[in-house]
Amino acid sequence: MTITNRNDGQASRASAGRQILALAVPTFGQLIAEPAFVLIDTAIVGHIGDAALAGLSVGSTIVLTTVGLCVFLAYGTTSQVARLIGAGRRREGLEAGIDGLWLALGIGTIVSATLFVTAEPLCAAMGARGAVLENAVDYLRAVVFGLPGMLLVYAANGIFRGLRKVRITLIAAAGGAAANTVLDVLFVFGFRWGVTGSGAATLIAQWLMGLFLVVPALLWARADGASWRPRLAGIMHTASDGVPLFVRTLALRVSMVGTVVLATHMGVTVLAGYQAVNSSWNFVINMLDAIGIAGQTLVATELGAGRRGNAQAMTRVAGRAGAWTGAVLGVGLAVIGSAAAPLFSPTPDVRHLIVVGCIVLAVFLPLGGWMWALDGILIGAGDYRYLAVGCTVTTAIYLPALAAVNALDGWLITGDTARMAVLWVIINVLFVGVRAAFNGARIRTDRWMR
Repeated sequence: MTITNRNDGQASRASAGRQILALAVPTFGQLIAEPAFVLIDTAIVGHIGDAALAGLSVGSTIVLTTVGLCVFLAYGTTSQVARLIGAGRRREGLEAGIDGLWLALGIGTIVSATLFVTAEPLCAAMGARGAVLENAVDYLRAVVFGLPGMLLVYAANGIFRGLRKVRITLIAAAGGAAANTVLDVLFVFGFRWGVTGSGAATLIAQWLMGLFLVVPALLWARADGASWRPRLAGIMHTASDGVPLFVRTLALRVSMVGTVVLATHMGVTVLAGYQAVNSSWNFVINMLDAIGIAGQTLVATELGAGRRGNAQAMTRVAGRAGAWTGAVLGVGLAVIGSAAAPLFSPTPDVRHLIVVGCIVLAVFLPLGGWMWALDGILIGAGDYRYLAVGCTVTTAIYLPALAAVNALDGWLITGDTARMAVLWVIINVLFVGVRAAFNGARIRTDRWMR
């Protein structure tokens, strides 16, 4: 019989916690890039007017949806690189990362051109009309050709995470946010380009980040003997691995687009308030997601080396870390988010709705932190199909619930305060809660490690 010393177990958990923290903090830098750009845009555009802020909500939702659908470029690459390195196949892992870069460039170019041409009908389909539609189209067309740069950032970070060289991502995110802020102020208030200036500033910042990260990624890969040439078989393998992740993310993004459509129907004031809270939520989510991705990298490496016991231990530590981080961030969001409402809008009614949304969201963040941590773990294990099924079921439940809320609006749901509260309750109870139930059920088994 083997006796495990209690102190050894505590030391092991502490070691796992330190490893997760060492990866999570710099990983957060990369994750906040796109949400930080939108948050900065929101704070600046909100002072142009409510119609501009509402238009930004529609346009940025399309951008974030598109980027989110391509998140497999980072997640899938991270898992492949980490598993191959864990198995002692470093050069192959790096070449898998290069395949991800080529795929990102191709997807980004095609998607950017498509969105530019279809900007107006897409924004109109989300319910934008009049001045809101005009601002949404202007922002989308200004920002859209920055997408290839942003997708290159996602793919490059798959390489960095797999190699555990993630500090550079923090530098890139800080530099990108600083550049975006300076250019935003210059273009919007100095040149008076309005939302178009905000989109142009983000485009430039995205490409600066992309170049800053891709160049060292290629150099590190070359140093280990990895080839830079595009390999059709490798690119197709990366793409095929990403199909279930694409389905997963598509289901989630459809849910969020449905939420914006509902907020649009509730009026300009509600939509403007929703945009400010949603931008803050996306920022906070990425703090939580950083823990999941750190766990994803570590678990994928352990599974690649055949150490399932270590992978299970990492999963438990990551889940607890996510829940506690969510609790701390919830308190911070309730306090800071409420105090910062004037930064997003000069309109008292919009400020009030921002406070309401932040408080409701803060209550549920511990659940969200736990859920996102497990989400990252399951991605690291390559359990893509289960995640795709879980997220599809979530969407199948969530969309009818949104339709029900829309039917009750004006009857049982009266007043903008109630509308804002109901929006954020349904997001957290169903959109987050159902996914948490699926992820929790999965990790109780060992099938996800196979």
